[in-house]
Amino acid sequence: MARILVIENDSALRAVVRQFLDEAGHDILEAEDGAAGMALFRADPVDLIITDLLMPNKEGIETILDLRRQAPDVRIIAMSGAEQAGGVDLLGYARKLGASHSLKKPFRRRALLDAVAAALQN
Repeated sequence: MARILVIENDSALRAVVRQFLDEAGHDILEAEDGAAGMALFRADPVDLIITDLLMPNKEGIETILDLRRQAPDVRIIAMSGAEQAGGVDLLGYARKLGASHSLKKPFRRRALLDAVAAALQN
């Protein structure tokens, strides 16, 4: 299966995402924010990155931009519980900047696995 980096500041949600993806046979790396995620990615590239958008230290939009500059072909799924920030559709904006798929929190296991399968096929 795929190597997937999950970047999420909520440790409980990160653990649930990890469990769902582990059960599906994927190899998972975890980071608590974009800065830690970028460090992991530079040290050990992965097939797919799933990133939250609103995080401390380095948020998801900035992380997506950095990933696109450093690894234009990496697959990215953006996730967020916030529909808008400052009048901006966050998940739509993330897709415009390079995320291939998005997930609105809270999401079900099937929605996560479907998004991962679709992103890995692209």
